Amino acid sequence: MVRATDPADGAVPTFSMSERDRRWDLARAFMARRGLDALLVFGEHEDAGPAPFAYDTWFTNGRAGTTVVFPRDGEPVSLLPMEMFTKDHLESARRGDTIWIPPENLRMPRDSRVVAGTLKELGLGKAAIGVVGLEPYPPWHPEGIVPYRLWNTVLAELPAADFTPVAMALSRLIMPLGAEEIAVVRHSAHIGDAMVRAMVETAAAGVPESEVYAAGMAAGHARGTTPAAMHLWTGPDPLASGLPPWSYRPQAPRVLRDGDIVSAEVFSNVAGRHTQHQVTITIGEPHEDLRRAADVARAAYDAGLDALRPGRTFGDVVDDIRRPYADAGGWEFGPAIHTLNPMIAAGGFPNDASRRMAGADTYPPEDGHRPTMAADLELEPGMTFALEPNYVYGRQLAYLGGTVIVGDDDPIELNPYTAQVLRAEGVPARSGRDMSTG
Repeated sequence: MVRATDPADGAVPTFSMSERDRRWDLARAFMARRGLDALLVFGEHEDAGPAPFAYDTWFTNGRAGTTVVFPRDGEPVSLLPMEMFTKDHLESARRGDTIWIPPENLRMPRDSRVVAGTLKELGLGKAAIGVVGLEPYPPWHPEGIVPYRLWNTVLAELPAADFTPVAMALSRLIMPLGAEEIAVVRHSAHIGDAMVRAMVETAAAGVPESEVYAAGMAAGHARGTTPAAMHLWTGPDPLASGLPPWSYRPQAPRVLRDGDIVSAEVFSNVAGRHTQHQVTITIGEPHEDLRRAADVARAAYDAGLDALRPGRTFGDVVDDIRRPYADAGGWEFGPAIHTLNPMIAAGGFPNDASRRMAGADTYPPEDGHRPTMAADLELEPGMTFALEPNYVYGRQLAYLGGTVIVGDDDPIELNPYTAQVLRAEGVPARSGRDMSTG
């Protein structure tokens, strides 16, 4: 196992034109192997949050939320959603930023008329075109991201074109990151650790959970990135994972108490390269069941590090990670591992919350088992994974882990700090902070 070191000089890694050429050459070779004349790549809105469908940025190194047309024998054309994107492009060029798509290869907007028109303009009216956006991308897009009306119109405008979904195949092609991308992932992981440390330094009895959330996000922003909204739940025994409830309904954030747990999922994102950090922070002494659960989760984490090696399949890795759970006597809360950059595979787990959680039997029934996604994926150096084992005794959930890169031999562990239960270091308050704005 190799552990990442902190950046020595604080320099921010960037993507060069050589990285652009590496990616575009991969895309052209992919099209040649599959007999494709072009790729049509749909991208999701830039504020999509964790695990976005942002394949467009892999081609453009630009703002997310575009549609890319990439002819095999030409340069990609980027379709923009609105004029603000052209203004940002112009200002970035004026400042001397590295721009991958020149102005003459931009179009606007990205509706069906412009998509069809661009394909015709490039002589692709009767072409074989690989499409990224039609296939499932769970959990957010179980049947793809392309709107029915847009796609129906494109098909009607180009009846002689042969469209083929290629997202899964392209995903596997781009998962092994290049050297410049790995440098960016290391930087993202460093920022993620700083976010978690800020949360640990803030959390204490009497402190509103929103201040812990704010401390983590501020640490990310201060280091030059815009993290996706983190998942955070608190309480003596929270068994949930998602955005804090006060972010989507009008209610006050909880005030932390002695004996509470802060359970969080922190997402760091630098230039479209993502890292993930599983966080369990205790306020005061941890419950004995939490200690036991953490021991099992840590054993699974160590098994994952041993398993993440080139040539193995993702399914093999999942089986190894879950082996410590077999006779432990507790239960597994969620998947213990999934891919990053992009998120196309996730470990299976028994989805038996209705049996384990009081009151869950009144909710719609869930499948008894979540199978492993892309179990046949063969590991290659440069692939990135969120290794996030979890385990529960009673209602005490230990969720820990971080980002791991598959190395040439040993895995590269980027976040050993969060591969353990953490202890809050903030200053306790006599009562909750004044949350009023008046």
